[in-house]
Amino acid sequence: MSLDTTRPRHRLWLPVFAAATLAMTGCTATNGEGGGQQTTASESARPGGGSQTQGGNGAGSNGQDDGGQSGGGDEVGFADIPGIIDDVQPSVVTVFNDQGLGSGVIYTEDGLILTNAHVVGEAERVEIGFADGKRVPGQVVATDQVTDLALVQVERTGLPAAEFETDLPEVGSLAVVIGSPLGFENSASVGIISGLHREIPGSASSNQSLVDLIQTDAAISPGNSGGAVVNGQGEVVGISEAYIPPETGAVSLGFAIPAATAVEVAEELIEDGSADHAYLGLVPRTLTPQIATQLGLEQENGIVVLSVEPGTPADQAGLEPGDLLISLNGEELQTSGDLIAALRSLNPGDTIEAKVVRGGEVDTVEITVAERPNGN
Repeated sequence: MSLDTTRPRHRLWLPVFAAATLAMTGCTATNGEGGGQQTTASESARPGGGSQTQGGNGAGSNGQDDGGQSGGGDEVGFADIPGIIDDVQPSVVTVFNDQGLGSGVIYTEDGLILTNAHVVGEAERVEIGFADGKRVPGQVVATDQVTDLALVQVERTGLPAAEFETDLPEVGSLAVVIGSPLGFENSASVGIISGLHREIPGSASSNQSLVDLIQTDAAISPGNSGGAVVNGQGEVVGISEAYIPPETGAVSLGFAIPAATAVEVAEELIEDGSADHAYLGLVPRTLTPQIATQLGLEQENGIVVLSVEPGTPADQAGLEPGDLLISLNGEELQTSGDLIAALRSLNPGDTIEAKVVRGGEVDTVEITVAERPNGN
């Protein structure tokens, strides 16, 4: 594609159009209590996760953030839900730090705990509470802000590591959320998988962990973040990440990081302490009818490029603010989340083919993605 690269790559300023502004609770269970600040999903939201209590043993003291084929064809009404909970609860922990509490999942029997990065925050050391009642120190060994995942190491062995199912669950299959909502440890809630590839509205341009998520109506509350969403076989299909609170008019809207993402990132963190992410160097915005009218576009779907960072793959390929991305490697792009989800399947150095609309004309451009810089 021959794009005009003479125009400056300044940010395209567009008014924010939204059918509704959704708030997302900060999912921080503080000192065993509820709460957590409220923030719009377009800000750097600190998510969380939830539940109808099914036998917890009370709140801890300090604490921070909460939050495959699933069901295997089992209908919810015929699943052994108490048995599933009994099997999985020992693999779910509570994560305490000076700011609040969240949850985590035992990843390896030799003491690696998988949780959310926003659960551990800036702490280097946390405390881990196990289902057997023991609480031991934990060292935060690696975090990945892009996917909001973290690993904590404890000095215990022979732990009951959770089983992960990396195939996406089916919509309508059983979902059991296990964690420490509001400090109630070893609590469970039950529902179904409500949707796949979900994006918290308005989050893609500011918080890439809130896209390509699993949606569930199993209750997720402050304190659940980092805990398990499991299927009818007791396999972890997601890590609790966020929910939209009832005061926004939402009813049972909870979200989890797919197990495939969690496992891939965890393995990279184990290998060298960091996770690689493909990077374009642009800020996307889902095309809306209002934006299309403002830019004089006839297209109904696509991703508007709001800004391009100098020297990045997008810049080198000639992209600029106001361009409209409509497909990537032949796959149609309808939302910013589609773009981020597509990038997650790529490795730095891969070359992609994008269709771009500029000035009413559609062209094709090749972009070689780079590794995401630290802190971006």
